[in-house]
Amino acid sequence: MMHQYSSQPRLSPSSDTEDMAMLLAPRLAHFAGVARTEHVTRAAQEMRVPQSTLSRAMVRLEQDLGVDLFARHGRTVSLTHAGRTFLTSVERALAEIARAADEVRADADPATGKVAFGFLHTMGAETVPGLLHAFRADHPRVRFSLVQNYGEAMIERLRAGELDLCLTSPVPDAPDLVARRLDEQKLRLVVPADHRLAARKRIRLAEASDETFVTLEPGYGLRRITDDLCQEAGFKPRIAFEGEEAETLRGLVAAGLGVALLPPPAVPRPGVAELTVTAPRAAREIGVAWMADRPDTPPVAAFKRFLLSRRGNLLPT
Repeated sequence: MMHQYSSQPRLSPSSDTEDMAMLLAPRLAHFAGVARTEHVTRAAQEMRVPQSTLSRAMVRLEQDLGVDLFARHGRTVSLTHAGRTFLTSVERALAEIARAADEVRADADPATGKVAFGFLHTMGAETVPGLLHAFRADHPRVRFSLVQNYGEAMIERLRAGELDLCLTSPVPDAPDLVARRLDEQKLRLVVPADHRLAARKRIRLAEASDETFVTLEPGYGLRRITDDLCQEAGFKPRIAFEGEEAETLRGLVAAGLGVALLPPPAVPRPGVAELTVTAPRAAREIGVAWMADRPDTPPVAAFKRFLLSRRGNLLPT
């Protein structure tokens, strides 16, 4: 039978969807419990809430929705057509909430949790695989979500909550981040194998002031370092190509498109000569960064400790 509503204000059809969700969410599990048992007293006992509280919650739920969800028959209730429609979506929503809770608990599990880890393209061939292999010797079931990108993009994803940690260069300096220097990587001037400088072992960067350079795109840390080193050497590089990966640049150098300042390759590349830069000092710092105010899950904390323990011994020798 129908029951009379009290004069509580209802949400209007134009009410904001988010406001409606916040209003209804705390009552959904109670509604599902009553719908399952079709008995308010039994549902209250199973959910360990006072019967009067549960009854009032169901009445208020119907008031807020503006529809009857239950037909009342003494101490028992049955779902109306609207109630059955609502229950289908409520059960789906509750199942999704349970799935999400299981997922975040699993990600935080010390033994089997997940670490979202970002790293530079140039760290992908040897450095990161070696780090993961060493870490997983003691944490074999920890899972990794890996992102390979340039430094500024990784910092953006760190701030967005998509990454827990990232290996980057230069080491960032920002009030919302914590960053620790882990190692240093020397940069070389890479020239074509038939270049006039190819027979040299060492070079001052100023000697390459007339050369055409191939570099990474603006926004990449290595591009910033290249520009700064050239400025320190007294010239602005003439750019023939801007790319996204160091090994692509090394291939273009081999093809004769220009010269480049690059870290050492994972394996020697034919067609190029790699010269030690004696002045200015050509190196880049590699560091790990994370958000200052974000608590770590146990697997993230373990991997962070591992990375910090590799200070001065991060890069392959």
